[in-house]
This record gives sequence, C-alpha cells and structure tokens, in this order.
Amino acid sequence: MATEVKVPTLGESVTEATVGAWLKKPGDAVALDEPIASLETDKVAVDVPSPVAGVLGELLVKEGDTVNVGAIIATVEAGGKAASAPASAAASAASAPAAVSAPASAPAPAPASADDAAAVTLSPAVRRLVLEHGLDPSSIKGTGRDGRLTKDDVMAAVAAGTAKAAQSAPTASAAAAPAAAPASSARAEERVKMTRLRQTVAKRLKSAQETAALLTTFNDVDMSAVIEARNKYKDLFEKKHGVRLGFMGFFTKAVCMALKDVPAVNAQIEGDEIVYYNYADISVAVSAPNGLVVPVIRNAEGMSVAEIEKTIGDFGKKAKDGALTMEDMKGGTFTISNGGVFGSLMSTPIINPPQSAVLGLHRIEDRPVVRDGQVVVRPMMYLALSYDHRLIDGREAVTFLVAIKNAIEDPTRLLIDL
Repeated sequence: MATEVKVPTLGESVTEATVGAWLKKPGDAVALDEPIASLETDKVAVDVPSPVAGVLGELLVKEGDTVNVGAIIATVEAGGKAASAPASAAASAASAPAAVSAPASAPAPAPASADDAAAVTLSPAVRRLVLEHGLDPSSIKGTGRDGRLTKDDVMAAVAAGTAKAAQSAPTASAAAAPAAAPASSARAEERVKMTRLRQTVAKRLKSAQETAALLTTFNDVDMSAVIEARNKYKDLFEKKHGVRLGFMGFFTKAVCMALKDVPAVNAQIEGDEIVYYNYADISVAVSAPNGLVVPVIRNAEGMSVAEIEKTIGDFGKKAKDGALTMEDMKGGTFTISNGGVFGSLMSTPIINPPQSAVLGLHRIEDRPVVRDGQVVVRPMMYLALSYDHRLIDGREAVTFLVAIKNAIEDPTRLLIDL
C-alpha cells in the first residue's frame, strides 16, 4: 500500500518551499523518518522524512519545483523491497547458456561513475562544485548530516588536494570527447536558478536599501588586550567549558553593554511608532552550505562569554549540517557580521530588516599607531556600524561604537559593566 509523502509544516507564516534535492531515488529502501528530500524555505533547508519504512515510489515533483505546505510530493510503498537490478542481472547472466552470451568484441557496459552514484545525495550547490572541479565525491569525507557532503567539505578537499578525480566517461562517449573539447575551453556560460534562500536575501537587502536611510560609521579598535586575555586563558577556558574561546564572545558582551547605553540602536520602526527592546536578541552571521544565515542568540544580555561561545558553536555545527530550524532564525534585534574570518579589511554591511543596525567586524592586522607620542605596532581591527538614520542619529552611532571600542580595549569593563 502506497503512503503519501507530504510537505511538513515549515514554520510560522511560511507556506511554500522549493525542492532543493531528492536524497533518495525511486526504488531505494527508506527507513521510518529517514530524510528523502531537502526543501529550501526563505530562511533554512528542511528535510522531509519518510512517514513509513518501505521503498520510495513515484516522485511527483522535480528539483527546483515550488511546493506548498501539505502538498503530496512522493509515495512510499510500505514494507516493499528495494529494487535489486544489479543482483538480478548478475543472476541471469550466471544462469544463461554460454552460447547466448555477448560477443567478446562487444564493449562491456561501463560501470556508473562515482559521481552518478552519489549525485542523488548531493545538494545542487555541492553537486555543482564537484562537477566544476571534476572530483569523485566518494573520495571526499562528508561531515554533514548522515555523512552528506557540504560545500566546505569539497573546498577543503580541493585545497588539501586529497580528492580524487572523477572516473573518465565510457569508451563510446570518450570517442566523441575530442570534438567537444574546443567548446569546453571556449567562452562558456551557465545558467543556474537562484535558490529560494538567495532570492529572499536579495529581496530583503534591496528592500532595506529602498526603505531605510542607510548610513555607515567607522572606528578602529586595538585588539591587544583581548588577544592577550584569549592567549592566556584559552586552554583553561576550553577545558572548563568544552568550547573554544573566540573573539565573538567578547564582542557580543560589548554590544549588549553598548545597547543599554544607546537604546535607539536596539529599537525598530513599526509604522509611526518606535519599539524599544529591553532585551538583546543578537543575530550572528554564520556560514552555511547554501549561503550566509543569521540565527539568533536570545537574551544575550544575560549570558556569560562561555554561554555565548557555546551557542555560536552550536549554530555553526547546525548550519554546516543543514539542521537550523525556523525558530533558530526567528526575530533578532541587532546583528553582528564577522567578515574578518574571510579576510575582509573594511565593508559597509546592510541592515537586516526590521532591525535598525548591524555591526561589521573585520580582519585583525598589525598597523602602526601612536601611543604616548610613540609610533608602535598594534593588532588593529576596523569596526563598521551601518544603521537606519531615520531612527539613529550620528551622535548615537558614534557613542555606540566608542562604547564597544572601550570595552574591547579594556576587557575589565565587561566584568564591572562600565
């Protein structure tokens, strides 16, 4: 008996999604609650589990199709047996008389390439990377959910040179390859449909530019004190809390303190009213296989540095595994985006509506600065605060940045709330 596979509830106000990838193909055996498809919503990727154990039947939609909550996208034959074509073929060949065997001169069917075998389990973005670099995906160890490959896995393998090249095509195709070779070296183009997440990011960022009066204020900060504290206590910190001590914990604490001093930065415009929040739900930009996402650290103002680092670490792992939920992404009153991990020197980040401000962190580099009349070298970082000038005045923006600068350059302020 066939059981229908329906699009699950995706979260508050989310009514549709895009089929990102089929993780199983018709005829594959599936266990109860085993993911068989990945859906892309406006914010996160959601796996569709099998409602019963059995065999995946007909796929009613294709990758890239838009589906609504509750729509039927496939069927599963409960208790069925997986197709075993290779085994059946082998059995038939073994029992067939020698007289009807294929002529010796006939080319043997080429085995399916590793890429073909693994393609059904690769997301579109990962599949594209594998094809671009001509890699055998089975030679790369996946760190995503259920051992699936992520973009980071592929790029790490490329950088380390550990991935094997994909198997060459069958002999018949190889004969035609020389004729097609010139085209591959010519000026080629490729059209790839934007993912739903990328479409949503594009719309929201453009809307922010069209709606808000965006302005960016800069400052720089001497990271010497924080680096010294981190180097001194990082081993003890990791031993006690089970998480590495990074810079985001310091900056998040500094932001929460600054938001108390300058409440307009932690406010939002709703119609003709301003909503001020007495809590700090900090959105942190995290790299995920399908792009940048911004899960929310709730009530960060009441957290310790260790709790903040643990939360960010959990978000990073969930993002890599594609396990972030709608609840993880919901809300947020202020955003911190750390472009420094990618080497950014300076940028003008765009606010994440309906928030009114975003803090951009950048790379740390040694620069000459003047201290007590002497030119010395210090590890410096540029800070950038982009904000909605309709709500936040320049004086408030500068005051906010200076408060963060003071707290980072003298971390004792974080302990005594100064």
